[in-house]
Amino acid sequence: MNMKLVTKLLAGVTFAGALQAAAAFEPGDTECIAPANRGGGWDFTCRQIGQLLSDMALVPGAVKVTNMPGAGGGVAFEHVVRERGNDPNLLVAASTSTITQLAQKQFPDMDPSKVRWLAALGADFGVIAVAKDSPFQTLGDLVTALKEDPAAVNVGGGSAIFGFDHLKLLQVAKAGGVSDLTQIKYIPYQGGGEALLQVLSGHLQAVAGDVSEVVGYLESGEARALAVLWEERLPGALAEIPTAAEQGINVVAPNWRGFYLPKDASDDAYAYWADAMRQVYESAQWKEIMARSGLLPFWKSGDELQAFIQQQLADIEALSREVGLID
Repeated sequence: MNMKLVTKLLAGVTFAGALQAAAAFEPGDTECIAPANRGGGWDFTCRQIGQLLSDMALVPGAVKVTNMPGAGGGVAFEHVVRERGNDPNLLVAASTSTITQLAQKQFPDMDPSKVRWLAALGADFGVIAVAKDSPFQTLGDLVTALKEDPAAVNVGGGSAIFGFDHLKLLQVAKAGGVSDLTQIKYIPYQGGGEALLQVLSGHLQAVAGDVSEVVGYLESGEARALAVLWEERLPGALAEIPTAAEQGINVVAPNWRGFYLPKDASDDAYAYWADAMRQVYESAQWKEIMARSGLLPFWKSGDELQAFIQQQLADIEALSREVGLID
């Protein structure tokens, strides 16, 4: 073969390989937006994951955390959609609360297709809890009382009205056969822990919240969990709590923690961040943080996460429509 031709061919292959390598994404100055003030779940997600990304040398330097509170995540979402749509170094903390806002169409730009859903790295699972001496021994007992006279049962939670805790209660009632969900009383508090204190003092009959908010009271024996809202029983000491499905009420309510990227982030950037998040999720450091913070294993990314979010959106939208929150 002509050696000049061989040389040209090899040069072409080398150049093509160089182009491919150049196209691969490498992170730069990374920022994580927490759509709330310091101290909440989104802030926790940005700071803890951001620190691990840095410690594991998955990003250069430290991850900058920007708190952007407002409208249940809506302010941050609109900022990303309108001003940061092609920033591949921007991570935004998200959770089931984000999906709730999207499903209820709180703001014009809050369309789930306007961002790229990246990964969920843990979850806090829904729970229905009562005081230790409550007459409700099972989830079915609570549902029966709601059927007989929903206005006579006071249930509280840590979200606003029609927020995720309220929706957990409505999901349970609907699955249990309560005909008019609009008659159910829900009283919002500044957190599930505060709502449970109202249960223990006798002002509420039950709380709809997350396991991490009530686990201390369960361990002390001051409260009892009627059901965990997940597909299977939770590990460890929480394994004694029956699922709602075991009691004939098919409801799951995971409050996942994770991230989305701007819509126009490249496929290379998405692939890089998805792999980085998987490495963090599988690390001993993150497992320790989850155990310390009351989070439980929950991993989804790519098509699996997209399908999960679409189902969450559909379920929350249908329930919100049924109670008249949206048309």
